[in-house]
Order: sequence, then C-alpha cells, then structure tokens
Amino acid sequence: MQPYELTVADAVEAVRTRRLSPVELVDSVLERIEEVQPSLGPYVSVTADRARSTARRAAADIAAGGARSPLHGIPAGLKDLIDVAGTATSASSRVRAGHRAPADSTVAARLSAAGAVFVGKTHTHEFAYGLTTPQTGNAWDPRRVAGGSSGGSAVAVAARAATFALGTDTGGSIRVPAALNGIVGLKPTYGLVPRHGVTSLSWSLDHVGPLTRTVEDAALVLARLVGRDPRDPASVAAPPGDYRPGPGTDLTGLRVGVPGNYYFDHVHPDVEAAVRGAIARLEDLGARLVDVTIPMTRYIRAIQWGLMVPEATAYHERTLRAVPGLYSADVRVLLEAGELMTAGDHLRAQRARTLLRQAWTDMTDLDAVDVIAAPTVPMTAVEAGQTTVTWGDRTVESVSDAYVRLSAPADVTGVPSLTVPVGLDPRGLPIGMQLMGRPFGEAAVLRAGHAYERTAPSIGPAPAVPYRDRTARTRARSERAR
Repeated sequence: MQPYELTVADAVEAVRTRRLSPVELVDSVLERIEEVQPSLGPYVSVTADRARSTARRAAADIAAGGARSPLHGIPAGLKDLIDVAGTATSASSRVRAGHRAPADSTVAARLSAAGAVFVGKTHTHEFAYGLTTPQTGNAWDPRRVAGGSSGGSAVAVAARAATFALGTDTGGSIRVPAALNGIVGLKPTYGLVPRHGVTSLSWSLDHVGPLTRTVEDAALVLARLVGRDPRDPASVAAPPGDYRPGPGTDLTGLRVGVPGNYYFDHVHPDVEAAVRGAIARLEDLGARLVDVTIPMTRYIRAIQWGLMVPEATAYHERTLRAVPGLYSADVRVLLEAGELMTAGDHLRAQRARTLLRQAWTDMTDLDAVDVIAAPTVPMTAVEAGQTTVTWGDRTVESVSDAYVRLSAPADVTGVPSLTVPVGLDPRGLPIGMQLMGRPFGEAAVLRAGHAYERTAPSIGPAPAVPYRDRTARTRARSERAR
C-alpha cells in the first residue's frame, strides 16, 4: 500500500509510530495529485511548495516530541471557498480572479494549529451554487458528474489525492458529492463549526464539514473544527472533544427512524434496495427500527429556496451589477432570480423554517428516535451534461432538484447528517445512505455509521485512475526523509 492510500486514522498511527514521515506522506499525495488531475480535475490550485515546507516542519516537530494533535502532518484539501492567508480563494469563478485571502478562515486556522498540511484548493460549483461541479469528473467514471458543490473535495478524497478534505453544505453540497463518489461526508449541526472566512452562499443555511474515507476519519477531523468563534454569530460554544465512535458495533438501544414518506418517493430501485438493505443491517446490529412520518414535506423545498436565493443574491449584489458577464450562465440566472423575490417571501420562509424545525423536533421526540436513516440522493451519478431525470410515473425533475431533494431537509432544520457508502448499482456507481440526528447529536449518527461501516462489505477504491506500484519512488522518498 502506498502512503496516499492510507485513511486519516491509519496515517495518524503510521506517523505516530515513526513508520512514516509527514514528508513521505505529503510527497506521496502530491504525486497522486499529478496522476489524477489531468483526468479528474479535482483541484483549482496545488500548493506543493508550501505543503512540502509544512511537512518538513511537522516532521521536525514530531521527531522532537512535539506533535500538536492527531492531524499533525496529515495532508488535506480545502474547498475553494475557504480562506488560507496569502492564497487564492477563487470560488471557481472568474469573478474572483486575482483574489488573495488576507487571513486564514477559522477552520483553516484550527487545522493549521493542529498541524494539518494543506496541499491545495479543490473545485466547487461556482460560488457553491450548483450540484454538479462541472470542472471535475466523478472518481468512478470521469464521464459522469462529481456532484456538488464540494465536488472537487469529494473526488480528491475518493481518488486518494487528499487524505481528507473540507467542504461546505447549504442544500447537500458535502453529502451529495460524497455519496456519488463513494466516500463519507458529514454535515455537522448548524453552528457547530464556525464559518468565518468561508465564502457564503446562504448564511442561514451554510455549514462546513469534513469529507473522508471512513466515519472514524470524519470524527477525527470534526474534533479539530468545533468551538465558538464570535466572528460567526451563528457559531455555538462546543469545546473540542473526542467524537470518535467506540470500536464496538453493538447498536442495542439505538432507535433508528425509517421514513414512510418523502425519502423513498421518486428514488431509483437500485438505491432503495441498497439503502433498505443497509437499514436492515443496522437492525441486525441491535438497533430498533421505528416508522416515522416526515412533517411538512410539501414546504421543504420552498423554504430552502425562499431562504437561499435572496441571501445568495444579497451576498453578490455588488459584483452581479458590476461584472455580470463574469458569472457562468447557470449561476447568473439564479442570482438574478433572487432580485425578483420580495422581503415578504424571505420572511415567510424564515417563519416556515421555524415551524419545520419544531415539527422535526416533535417527530424525533414523540416517535423516540435517535437517528433517521434514508437515501442520501435518489439516484447515482448521471452523465455530464444530463439536465433532467424521468421517474416511473413520467414525473420529470431537473438533475439538481433531484440531488438536493433528499439532502435539503437537514440544512433547513440544521440537524447533523452523515452519508456513508452502502453499495454499488449495476453500473458500478456508488450509493449512499444518510443518517440524520437531533441537533448536536453527532455522536449517534457517527456511532451508527461506524457500526455499519465496520460490518458491511467495502465498495473498494474508486477505479477511475489506476493505483500503480511505485515502490522505487517510495524508497527514494524514504531516503530523502532520513
């Protein structure tokens, strides 16, 4: 196994026991980026020199007994909305040409303090306003969409071109690409991870979270991100802690809600079969299944759009008027649509969200459930350029609407949501199951996801770019590190 293939937890252990140097690990990931970038394009920019310099400092600190955290020396990709001082934050848009961040975002500063090594910025659907990330190819089939808007982060992790990555989620933008690329994605509770220094799409819906290859990895990264920052008024006080689930797989006592409406409506049969099989495995592990009815389903999308569209337009008000031609056509249309919405529309959406949050809380309390299990997306990755999907009853839905439909409720309510891979469809494309909890119930969703992951067959690595035997190159890196 090459160093770039290691999970976060395995890399942490290898570095801790001195079996692997951060220099070797970072060099391996940078070489992997060179392999995957031409065919998949997950990165906007690669900061190789900076990464190698940071890795050398990490190696020296660790050798002197000064490891800052489990993430010291571990390579990470950051979505191109997340500021790192002195580097570009382009949001994958011509509007931001020449931009340089004056300071670190809160999450970048916290990862840097933990000793993580930034290897580059990953592509986003322009300004996070889309669900496909057209610049990037799916790690399982480059002819298919990566998902979005954190498509670059998901593909980098799936293709082993980052040990972990950060993304953002406003309507599903961590979980959708994670599901389509066969990895783990965690959208934490709203406010748990500060967003200062992260380009906003919709401030009342935006979340920052990790994309990883395992649930344990997601917990390791989350622990370094949480905690209040007064520069983000929505952030909450939550001291850093150990979010890692225990080694056991016994789910006795965990109550898993299974929706009888909404989440299995207009879902591809292959996806439904895989997710229901995964739910059955949770029951086999001791969880008790509880039937639940999702409340206010007819209003969910209207609430999301009533919040997101005017907030996004307000954020872009000056540049939309100054340089409208620099936006891509799909994003510009959405931003211009926001100018047609009234203050009353936005206020009604806010009031409806309050009602939905309360109804969601009542559902989990009255039905006594800890976690709700459902499909992450209703279908696997479509071919690039496909714009619509037709369901069996001839219902036509846009691809973006289909992908966001099942992920949006967790953004509107602010509850934590974890996606884990649960199989492949007949074309060999990944299928994801999402586990949603109560506010600040990350422990429950991580516990359920970890137990499933530990006992289910692995879907294997993404096949789009071959894994090559580079023993000689690894030996050379080892000699340089010494």
